[in-house]
Amino acid sequence: MQKQNRRDAVKSMLTGAAAITTSTMLSSFTGSEKELGYKLQGNIRQSVCRWCFNDLSVDELCKYAKSIGIKGIDLVGPKDWPTLQKYGLDSPMCNGAEINLTDGFSHPEYHDQLIKNYSEMIPLVAKNGYTNLICFSGSRKGLDDETGWKNCVTGLKKLLPLAEKHKVVLVMELLNSKIDHKDYQCDRTWWGAELAKRLGSENFKLLYDIYHMQIDEGDVIRNINDYHQYIAHYHTAGVPGRHEIDDTQELFYPAIMKAILKTGFKGYVAQEFIPVQKDKLASLKKAVQICDI
Repeated sequence: MQKQNRRDAVKSMLTGAAAITTSTMLSSFTGSEKELGYKLQGNIRQSVCRWCFNDLSVDELCKYAKSIGIKGIDLVGPKDWPTLQKYGLDSPMCNGAEINLTDGFSHPEYHDQLIKNYSEMIPLVAKNGYTNLICFSGSRKGLDDETGWKNCVTGLKKLLPLAEKHKVVLVMELLNSKIDHKDYQCDRTWWGAELAKRLGSENFKLLYDIYHMQIDEGDVIRNINDYHQYIAHYHTAGVPGRHEIDDTQELFYPAIMKAILKTGFKGYVAQEFIPVQKDKLASLKKAVQICDI
């Protein structure tokens, strides 16, 4: 009986010590680290795209994003910025000036409207303390590469002085033209990089969407290494299907994140996958962990 009591006492002491250690460890964590269950390395600043979680209110998405260490919400405009600011979250990729994804800077007939839209939005972005404003080439609609470049240069050059004045970066997204955005012109990294070279301004950069570029050109890490100086922002998603970035798809995101970090990148990587798992927020938390290298 004495041995048994001693054994139970020792067991109780060990269990209590473990509980104290765990409690002490968790108490030293920040709010996000408590939710995740481990300390974030934080080498990659992460964001999440609003449209992928449209079943949540902006307020609900902000609250959860903040709880798991996400620093910003992508692809929101002025009406949602006050909510982001309430939670201390950034707006790393602003939107709201574009016409749509098909009618873009490749076509002069849209320039007047685009210049008006962007001229109004650029000062608003700066006033709220943000930097990046998304833009699009639009569809080819029969244009060759050279004509597309020339037309984009003509339209964007009219906006760059205003962007430079307000320290805002116009960021053209690379989209795939094979599956999701048939006929989109800026569908290869080299195409966007050539446009950036012709514009010759630090206030024009590219949004490298890893999902889109895996579909249209592959060789993701090599292209990141070769063109990183023209890239201001990254988006994620699993290939094929644009779903979770876990082991159900073909890309290995930890290696991609390490490659991005190695280039000296200081911007944001935004989660832009459409969850198929029942617990969508658990999928988002797992994606944060996968990209936290």
